Amino acid sequence: MISFILVVATLILPTGSFAQITSADPIAIESPQEDEDIDPNLVPLEPELTVTPPELISAGDKPENPGEAVGQPPSLNGDTTSLATSYNIPVVIDPSVQSHIHYFNTSIRSRFEQWLVRLSRYRPLVENIFAEFNLPSDLVHLSLVESGFNPYAFSRAKATGPWQFMKGTGKLYGLRIDHYVDERRDPIKSTVAAARYLRDLYDLFGTWPLAMAAYNAGEGKVMRALHKAQAETFSDISKTKLIRRETKQYVPRIMAATVIARNPDQYGFSQDPVEPHQFEEVVVTRALHFRAIANTTGIPYEELRLLNPELRRDATPPDDSAYHLKVPIGTSAKVLQLLDRVPTYKFPPLPARTQHVKADSSRWYRVRVGDTLEKVSKRFRVPLKILKARNNLSGPVIKPGEFLIITH
Repeated sequence: MISFILVVATLILPTGSFAQITSADPIAIESPQEDEDIDPNLVPLEPELTVTPPELISAGDKPENPGEAVGQPPSLNGDTTSLATSYNIPVVIDPSVQSHIHYFNTSIRSRFEQWLVRLSRYRPLVENIFAEFNLPSDLVHLSLVESGFNPYAFSRAKATGPWQFMKGTGKLYGLRIDHYVDERRDPIKSTVAAARYLRDLYDLFGTWPLAMAAYNAGEGKVMRALHKAQAETFSDISKTKLIRRETKQYVPRIMAATVIARNPDQYGFSQDPVEPHQFEEVVVTRALHFRAIANTTGIPYEELRLLNPELRRDATPPDDSAYHLKVPIGTSAKVLQLLDRVPTYKFPPLPARTQHVKADSSRWYRVRVGDTLEKVSKRFRVPLKILKARNNLSGPVIKPGEFLIITH
């Protein structure tokens, strides 16, 4: 007999349901057999998300200076009053941002419109989650640049999901990633992880342009660039060869996506209403395949896939005795009535077991004005003695701009 629970899910962030993994948790190292375990649901990252606009390529390595002042950028047609939007991330219109706006608005216009439509489905939940973490709502447009908010997108580097997490980073921020489930593809859980990661990056660098650059390039590369250039801002290091062209273009690309997404009428993009990502949940205790559920309940197979993109095998995992399966609004009662009739799915044998290693627990923090060792110790919950020893500090004085190694 199957036991079950009905949960009606809304776009409000559930509390207490997402704990960050500490450095003691294992991070999986894929064996060759697991690498060959291809997930047929995934689709390659759209090339338009990684290409540099031709006009920027032809400009060579001319430094871009995206700026860091929040404001109201002028329109591209000379009418400085037509774009009246104020932004809550730094946005400034310069040649690099203009080039990306032109590229989105002309070269890949239909594709960008698809991204906007897809994002509008998830925007309410993202904004609610970001509000929980006190993040600017315009950071949602980072997901446009990463994946067009496609839960099934994957890159050549094996980043996956709407926020394009690598496996190690995803696990570090509490996402389940295994043979059956990849929560990098879960729109809610991956957004919570992205919010935590972005908050950590902002706490580390102190500005959103630097935090966004680090999201693309990694904290270490941005820190080293700042240190070698003796710089303070993203615009400073973007004038050097210390970061890749991809990262130099990444921040202005987010700015460009933000300008269009916040001013769709100005660029002629339709704003037809889109059904938000809403669902009910039924908790089941055995493995059920989408096809079998669809055949028994009449719920379309594609709707189950749309609501549960984190399930790699189109079936609930066999090792979870209380899995929350998402079903369309208004169908949970029917599912509950018919659940006993859905046959248990038998998974093929697992590939070779995954080896595990401990994750490196070190991270960096850039000292800001007003910081003391005691404040940093309390903020990151690292004993003062360990903090001083790890950074070879004998006294209590730290200076703004210095980097500290934070060890948990």
